Amino acid sequence: MAKQNKIVVITAGGPYAWVIVNALASRFENLEVVLEQPESKSVFLKRRARKIGWFQTAGQFGTMFISRFGKRFAQERTNQIISTSGVQPELASDVAVTNVSSANGRDCLDLLSERNPDVVFLAGCRMLSKATLAAISCPVINYHSGINPKYRGLAGGWWARATGDHENYGTTVHLVDAGVDTGDTLYQAFLTPYPGESLLTDSLAMAAGSREIVVRAVEDALKGELQPKASALPSVQRFHPPIWTYLMTGIFKRIW
Repeated sequence: MAKQNKIVVITAGGPYAWVIVNALASRFENLEVVLEQPESKSVFLKRRARKIGWFQTAGQFGTMFISRFGKRFAQERTNQIISTSGVQPELASDVAVTNVSSANGRDCLDLLSERNPDVVFLAGCRMLSKATLAAISCPVINYHSGINPKYRGLAGGWWARATGDHENYGTTVHLVDAGVDTGDTLYQAFLTPYPGESLLTDSLAMAAGSREIVVRAVEDALKGELQPKASALPSVQRFHPPIWTYLMTGIFKRIW
């Protein structure tokens, strides 16, 4: 009997990630979600501060705080995205889920070794370490909410809108390497930003418009037909906008 293709999706969960997972689960039967525990805010902030300094980190934390507690103000747009696209921002009940401590944890590596998947797909999980990547023998593919390499990192949709770069508003499905969204591109979805989009709704709106390229990339991987390609765009790693940038952009440009 021919081996049934096995797909493992590693994620920390959340509405946009579940949209992507549901799209894959609706196409591929033998799919399992590996759900990692969220990284603690203190660890996240310390790592960020080592990279960009405490002042910028504090400003970004202010924006993250607004994003976390301001979701009710974006509910109308969220409902509109769900109703017009038909996406489901909760994981389908028939999808198998296994909990692990971290995408880089020993328990996750042991699980991957046991499952021996044909594809590992990342959707909203922490960065894989070099050691984790080296231990995975199959293709590792990531879904990214931004057009790489110009909007690597975080809040790619917001940065594209805030800078008026609407032609590069969209998402990327790419191979994973040791860098931050630096792996070669497989597919991109270039989308038209809705006039009332915001930092709180970008990721859901972009996921809704990217389901086809996610499925296509996994199909290519299973057939051994991946065709990665480089990009001529400048490579820039983005972070959450600091609170002062976010508020000034919202007040003067009406881009939130």
